[in-house]
Amino acid sequence: MAKRDYYEVLGVSKSASEDEIKKAYRKLSKKYHPDINKEPGADEKFKEVSEAYEVLSDSQKRAAYDQYGHASTDPNFGAGGGFGGFEGFGGGGSFGGFEDIFESFFGGGGRSSNPNAPRQGSDLQYSLNLSFEEAVFGTQKNVTFKREDQCKTCHGSGAKPGTSPETCPRCSGQGTINVERQTPLGRVMSRQTCPECQGKGQIIKDPCVDCQGSGRVAENHSVKVNVPAGVEDGQQMRLSGQGEAGYNGGPYGDLFVVFRVEESDIFNREGSDIFYDLPVSFVQVTLGTEVEVPTVHGKVKLKIPAGTQTGTTFRLRGKGAPRLRGSGNGDQHVTVKLITPKHLNEAQREALKDFAEAGGDKVGDQEEGFFDKMKDAFNFDSKGKKKK
Repeated sequence: MAKRDYYEVLGVSKSASEDEIKKAYRKLSKKYHPDINKEPGADEKFKEVSEAYEVLSDSQKRAAYDQYGHASTDPNFGAGGGFGGFEGFGGGGSFGGFEDIFESFFGGGGRSSNPNAPRQGSDLQYSLNLSFEEAVFGTQKNVTFKREDQCKTCHGSGAKPGTSPETCPRCSGQGTINVERQTPLGRVMSRQTCPECQGKGQIIKDPCVDCQGSGRVAENHSVKVNVPAGVEDGQQMRLSGQGEAGYNGGPYGDLFVVFRVEESDIFNREGSDIFYDLPVSFVQVTLGTEVEVPTVHGKVKLKIPAGTQTGTTFRLRGKGAPRLRGSGNGDQHVTVKLITPKHLNEAQREALKDFAEAGGDKVGDQEEGFFDKMKDAFNFDSKGKKKK
């Protein structure tokens, strides 16, 4: 089958920069790497992507490929010395860019890295819902989630009990092998994943029946979360060692608990301060009164002085939420909101008229309704009967 164009393989244009080519290779190599992608044909795509990057990441090889196409990668191409202009690329050279990508993909260890060295497990995140009061006063919650745990049968080795993983004979436990290639530009030494152990450096001949050789199993895990008083929505807590199991005997990852706090029906909160709107009547703010105000700590009495204007705010010291990074509580701010009555009885209406007249204010009766006007126009009484 004819080879695909290298630019097409990486999904970049012929004018792509070195960074664009490198980013495309990183993405595709991770997508098709045999250790990650177990689908049929993934290994062939990985080789195709690696081959394309090997050429396009080198300015001299890329120039030759742009001029001669796939013929420039033929070992017999230019054997007669007609492929000049690329001095300085002699035998034993290596693809520095390719090695950089390779090493970053495998953790930057290079040839000295040990694929069987202990590695910490992955971190996890859990969203924990709290009521408004639970966030203010703190609480304890039991949470359960699924995580990759160390296999209890093989204790994480992946091998059947009584057996052990063996060092890969092909790569001597390195996980990579050196491959020498003859190119029209000389002999090139590069590294690739060991096909015998798929980069693990070890071979498990008798895998554990419970984890199928992975050393890890997915299990439900429970942990107690001590929610501190005063947490806010969006804040998080790290629980060390409660994440996923490590590799090769490495430590567990961490669990990050993100708090999601429900809104209160009557309170608003900003940090340790709590805000409350107090509905009052015209008479209460005019003559003054004493009312009970709800707080998260219970009801407290608040004096409203005579003549208090709507929008006035009173402070109840220490009646807010606990300070998460400090001592004591915040305050509660009570804002007076005047409520205008929608319905008045006759006595209330007359009293307000007298009050307005005493103060020199002009007020008028509310206009008659539409149906009242219609009744008057056609000479009907209030009961709908024809007037005599």
